[in-house]
Amino acid sequence: MTKRAATTDAAAQREADGFEEWLRGHVPERGLSPKAAAVLEVLLSQPRRASYASTVELAQLAGINVATVTRTAQALGFAGWPALQQELRARYLSSLSAPQVAAEHRGVDSPASASLRRDLDSLALLDRRFDEEAVRTIADAVAAARRTVVIADGSYAAVGTALSHNARIAGYDVVSVTHGDAELANTMAWLGEEDVLIAISFWRLYESTVIAADEARARGARVFAITDAASPALAEAAEQVLIVPAEGVAFFPSLTAGMAVVQALVAQLAAVDPARTGAAVERAETQWGRFGLLHRRPAPAATEPDGGYSR
Repeated sequence: MTKRAATTDAAAQREADGFEEWLRGHVPERGLSPKAAAVLEVLLSQPRRASYASTVELAQLAGINVATVTRTAQALGFAGWPALQQELRARYLSSLSAPQVAAEHRGVDSPASASLRRDLDSLALLDRRFDEEAVRTIADAVAAARRTVVIADGSYAAVGTALSHNARIAGYDVVSVTHGDAELANTMAWLGEEDVLIAISFWRLYESTVIAADEARARGARVFAITDAASPALAEAAEQVLIVPAEGVAFFPSLTAGMAVVQALVAQLAAVDPARTGAAVERAETQWGRFGLLHRRPAPAATEPDGGYSR
């Protein structure tokens, strides 16, 4: 066996061990009934098949009825099979390389249409499971923080950039770290008890993100995560985890639902102190005008005879 093959096999084994450890970690102390245990064994032995199976198909694989599948998912701490399957699927895909992910979606007649349909399905799923209280908690934390650091790398750096850009316009000191580990290490050196860290991670979790979350928590900062799978390493450091569907139809994750969540977060943040946000937006608009950034500039409001304004 070559050194490269051995490294690949070792990585695959770590993924398999991590998946089993995560799933068994959801088993309640009292254990599972024999039928529920049969469902668990199917999930452990056939993660790919289970991640795409309906409740009927999974019930047939385990030799039990559909109701038992639902009860098993609930016993493992999920609302039902769809919620468990979403995380199961995300974890399965995170164990694959980019070529393997592409192979999973090969054979689609119209990739472009399939991508749009998948994003629409993901947004519908996000809407059904949207945790407004969690979003409000994060927005309040950002509003109260001295500074908020957003970690987002790779393709999903765009999600972190959108969050920090709009949050700054709303009047809050929010910065995104998207240029590698050196910048991240330097930023973490200044993080303290009055700060917030938001880790954004889809598909594959970077080790540097886990280290930063742990370091932020150790320094007393509040830590939150936006991800498609609540990795134990990240969830342990985070006060709140927002689960967002991110499966695409090609070799990369979809950012649509993730972008929708950060837009919702900034909208909630802007509502925390409307006067502060209003003043901040006015200041930003003034600076954009002074720098001549826009090709077409908004016309100034005209004063009417009664002192009002026309637009």
